[in-house]
Amino acid sequence: MNIKSILLSLVALLFLWSIAAIMLNSNLLPPPWIVLKIFFTDLFRGLGWHILVSTERIVVSIILATLIGMPLGFILGQFKKWDKFLYPLIYTTYPIPKIALLPIIFLFLGIGDISKIFLITLILFFQVLVIVRDASKNIPAQLILSLRSIGASQLQLLKYAYFPACLPATLTSLRLNIAIAIAVLYLAESFATAAGLGFYIMDAWQQLAYDKMYAGVLAMSLLGAVAFMVLAVAEKKFCRWTQTGKEFV
Repeated sequence: MNIKSILLSLVALLFLWSIAAIMLNSNLLPPPWIVLKIFFTDLFRGLGWHILVSTERIVVSIILATLIGMPLGFILGQFKKWDKFLYPLIYTTYPIPKIALLPIIFLFLGIGDISKIFLITLILFFQVLVIVRDASKNIPAQLILSLRSIGASQLQLLKYAYFPACLPATLTSLRLNIAIAIAVLYLAESFATAAGLGFYIMDAWQQLAYDKMYAGVLAMSLLGAVAFMVLAVAEKKFCRWTQTGKEFV
């Protein structure tokens, strides 16, 4: 998807929003120009800080999920004994909705950043782990044997075979699940906290400041869109051998 298509989609969305706001004629749905004005006005009066807090939580969670999930997925995919021992546990815990664990996480880790980052990391970790494990298992044995036959070391195998095979799966998994992570972040930030876009949105809602509430929703939507595009660009840049005939941005 190119920039022109994205801009046209945004224009169409703003147009439909404007029509709906005019037809409803209520402060429950302010027109987009009012929300944009509040967004830019409040950006330096608190909204910007909440955006930074939420962004930090998402970025840290993505890094942790990748650093933990990718190596473990590779190990399960390549070592049958470990896979036989651990995958049944993963298989039974993977379908559990992780958001249901939020009260337990708050109970043990408190209501600060650690609990929120832990929850988002947990969600992304399972996604990365399962997809990387499958990608690792599908590496052709002939490829590994060919590299070994020409004297490739274990480090070279990791660099030129295992890592390139698992990286596209990792980035794809993160890109496709970033919306889920941000939705969970909103829920985690909507109570028992005083910072983050979830708090900003719920605080505005409680004060009946619907224009600010929509500005917060806009900010969270932009956070998701930017994270999605950054991961798409990373996938396109670092996994060029998989991009034939594909467009991400």
